[in-house]
Amino acid sequence: MFETPDAPRVALDTTVMTPLAHLGVLDVEGPDAERFLQGQTSAQVSLADGAFAPLTCFCTPKGRVLANAELMRVAPAHYRLVMHASLVPSLAEHLKKFAAFYKAELKVRDDLALLGLIGREAAALAEVRFDAPPLRPWHQAGDEQIQLLAHPGPRPRLLICLPSDRVEGDWQWLREHATPVDNAVWRLHDIQAGLAWLDADQRDTYLPQMINWEALGGISFKKGCYTGQEVVARAHFRGQVKKRLVRAQLDGGLLPEPGSAIEDADDKRLGEVLCAELDAYGEAEVLAVMSTREPALPLRCAGQKLKLLKLPYPVERLDPEALAVK
Repeated sequence: MFETPDAPRVALDTTVMTPLAHLGVLDVEGPDAERFLQGQTSAQVSLADGAFAPLTCFCTPKGRVLANAELMRVAPAHYRLVMHASLVPSLAEHLKKFAAFYKAELKVRDDLALLGLIGREAAALAEVRFDAPPLRPWHQAGDEQIQLLAHPGPRPRLLICLPSDRVEGDWQWLREHATPVDNAVWRLHDIQAGLAWLDADQRDTYLPQMINWEALGGISFKKGCYTGQEVVARAHFRGQVKKRLVRAQLDGGLLPEPGSAIEDADDKRLGEVLCAELDAYGEAEVLAVMSTREPALPLRCAGQKLKLLKLPYPVERLDPEALAVK
């Protein structure tokens, strides 16, 4: 979309901006919105208080993830979910079956735009343009019209949600102070943050723990029942998770397709790629779901050697209640 040379490298040295066209928005609104969501999602919905915006996921009765998302409260009785755009229609259709019993309405928000800011000046630009205070990761600011969300990554990141009819003016103002880049840069920073957003082809495939969702604070083990909760809790407390999200780098610039096999020295399939992007040095970085057993090295993917990298967080339970503490 943008012809910015070496965009991943530019993002390391300066502030960049990008349209987040790969993400979408689903609203849940009504007097029963909180109670409805509480029975469907892994987050403790009361934690989404207009300041903290927790990660969450929606599961099948067998505990498989239908969609993983970030949950924010836009106003009393009005919640907003940000997720991969390809999952918005299917999640809305799934939730409608249960929403019929509550005073809650689901709205696919095609009238909203999502922008990303990455870099040292991101917070300063947000303060000047949107009157936003400094934010910690997974926290929000704004009002009913515009919301800003802070995301983790190798550089400060802000996601901006705003009406489509005002995005052109904000985009033109921001580009005077930041370099436009393709959203592959944002996706690369997600990979480097160990943050996988599942898409429609990956729906109903993984337990939340297989994408490290409890290590990111995306599961409350202190809340009551929700769809799939029994399976998710059993996997956690009995240590039955045999696959985990890993971060890795390939020794070449060929991007593997999602679903590409990761194989060991004995040609045994250990897992598959979830997402991949080129880094600042022209090499492919990936997030993949892999077996937790010790592999026979070297590992390969798409005809290239694969080297495991460290995740920026420990793979252990992180309670969202701790993240929400002011």
